[in-house]
Amino acid sequence: MEPPKSRPKRKRPPPQNPIEVALKTWFDAAALTEPQRWDLDELISHAPKRWTVYEPMVLLPAGSFDTAIWKQLLPALSNDQVDLLWVQILSEISKRTRGARFTHLAVNEGIPAALRHSTPENLDRGEHEMGASPASENILRSPTGLRILHGDFGPAPAENTVPDFEHAFWVSTRQNGIFQTWAPRWTMFSRGNIKEKARLLDFHNGKDAGQRKSPEDTWAVDLYAGIGYFTFSYAKLGMRVLCWELNPWSVEGLRRGAKGNGWSVRVVKDEHDLSLPMEELVSGGERIIVFLEDNRRAAQRIKELNKLDISHINCGLLPTSDASWKDAWDMATRNKADEAWLHLHENVGVADIEKRKGDIEQYFLGLATHDNGDRTARVEHTELVKTFAPGVWHCVFDLYITRSSSIT
Repeated sequence: MEPPKSRPKRKRPPPQNPIEVALKTWFDAAALTEPQRWDLDELISHAPKRWTVYEPMVLLPAGSFDTAIWKQLLPALSNDQVDLLWVQILSEISKRTRGARFTHLAVNEGIPAALRHSTPENLDRGEHEMGASPASENILRSPTGLRILHGDFGPAPAENTVPDFEHAFWVSTRQNGIFQTWAPRWTMFSRGNIKEKARLLDFHNGKDAGQRKSPEDTWAVDLYAGIGYFTFSYAKLGMRVLCWELNPWSVEGLRRGAKGNGWSVRVVKDEHDLSLPMEELVSGGERIIVFLEDNRRAAQRIKELNKLDISHINCGLLPTSDASWKDAWDMATRNKADEAWLHLHENVGVADIEKRKGDIEQYFLGLATHDNGDRTARVEHTELVKTFAPGVWHCVFDLYITRSSSIT
């Protein structure tokens, strides 16, 4: 007798997108009037499908709810109807997470390269220029494009005000086991840097690790620290870190993040502290020392310390960090040890990556010749971190600097 054939298992239907579920629920509950009753399927087709969570905030991708159909519908709704939509989206996304409850919703519209002059009208809309003149460069990387949909993100920004850290809205995440926090109305966060952070954490392992000494008991320098993107990777490796950052909100995020990871931190920011000798500033033994000032002071400050054992210098500004390269070279060549690594961040067209690598080597070899040839340099590796635009990569060039008699 043949055994009975087993019935094929039914495949579970894929879970519905929570934003789609939220729209359907909202559409039935919002008591839309006849002029407001757009086709539900069309609304769903023009709604975002993805999101990112930074507790307790949900961040939607650029362009969300900004297509023609939504631009026509949203102004026709009452404030209560619009708010019900945002609340429903937060509720459905919260259901898909384990125990998390999301309370704030915003759209990430990117970080502009330039800032417009502030007016009472655009400040009322939550835009922020931090004292900018018309079309001034956004050197602080202020997230002025953030479009707030729901939740209290803290006091509306205004020009030339003292940062109110305690009343701001803060979010957080973990990447590679490292805690980071920031105020999204004031500070950017680049999720795509996770790959480069992980690479730094593994830098002293792997096939090329033979020439890379242990990072413990050495220093790292981060010339564009932000909220601690790469500073924290160095700290986790056991290094002490000297770092520089111009944005006070980023410095506060770095301070809070360091504390959240259990690392001691000193913020050097007021006129008195900035005037103290470097020996005194580093004497407390803190894992991280961050200077709220222009990094053009960095090389001179490090020179005051006579010689440090510096393993890494991070030049992490896009689209190019070349304004800091000469200073980074000076720090590396005053190094107590025979070698150092410079991590040079650049946006480069895919067809130009090899040429840029050669240009970088020639630039630093020129500096070496000018310094009587005691040191030499070569790009050991080019890391393609992420695409920045079509055909353009965010690259990191690892420049290895050592005694000229040591390199082969």
